[in-house]
Amino acid sequence: MPDATPSQSALLQQLSALTDLPGVAEVAERAREAGTRLRFHEALRRRIPEAAAESRVRGARASAALDGADLPVELVRELMSGTRPWPDELDPGIATLKGAVAATAETERVVALVRTAPLQALARLHVAAGAPLMGDVVGGVSADTLGRPRVGEETCDEFVDLGPAPAPAVVSSRLAALSELVLAGASAANRVPAAVISSIVHAEIVSVRPFVHGNGLVARAMERALVQALGLDPTGVSVPEAGHVANGGPAYLGALTAYGTGTAQGVGLWLTQAGEALVRGVAEGGRISDAVRAGRLV
Repeated sequence: MPDATPSQSALLQQLSALTDLPGVAEVAERAREAGTRLRFHEALRRRIPEAAAESRVRGARASAALDGADLPVELVRELMSGTRPWPDELDPGIATLKGAVAATAETERVVALVRTAPLQALARLHVAAGAPLMGDVVGGVSADTLGRPRVGEETCDEFVDLGPAPAPAVVSSRLAALSELVLAGASAANRVPAAVISSIVHAEIVSVRPFVHGNGLVARAMERALVQALGLDPTGVSVPEAGHVANGGPAYLGALTAYGTGTAQGVGLWLTQAGEALVRGVAEGGRISDAVRAGRLV
């Protein structure tokens, strides 16, 4: 890993201060310990690809549910495996699910990239998430918006409870800061828990809403990629998205809204809740591993 630059070192000091907020370090340590236990699960000695594939099924299903498309996991598994074809006409719920499936699958391919070129990884995740929404679905997403931040007078109508999305002129500077955060987290000097880094990135993407559409799917996919890339769960078997669902949709949105206030209390609320989601997500990975070992995915 590269050493941190002076600016990254300063950023790591700021992130360390966030870790000192009440409850944050404790839940981050619980997530780390859970990730270590998962890594040595007996089923993962030989069957990581099988378990990771099921994790992506459950992750895509959970991410779509958080965007309002709550569909049975059996249906998601069949669509992802190809045993059931996608409908020729996508209603809004199925289009959202298809975007979640594509973004979650893309995380497997950007795990290495996210540590060195996070904005490229972000763009690739958005292309994956947004492609199924082009055309007449969900009001029509233009192909020329895929993979790039909002420009000109483009707006975003997602996460309205957080207030208006920042103007496009602000987005580029916020994304540059986000990139620095990830690069600092991937540096050899970093001692900030991976749970904190990945959770902050998740919340920042939602707060900035850099894209016209699909920001929630991208934020959760980016968190998944970072959980693996930063070593919290290098197997890719945990399901952080399912952890957020388990916490409850209203609690998820409420904590993100609190983060958006920028107060220490609001940021701390998000970090503790997101940390709990990661603990729950690792537990879901454990259940997947148990099922793989038993040969019974349900």
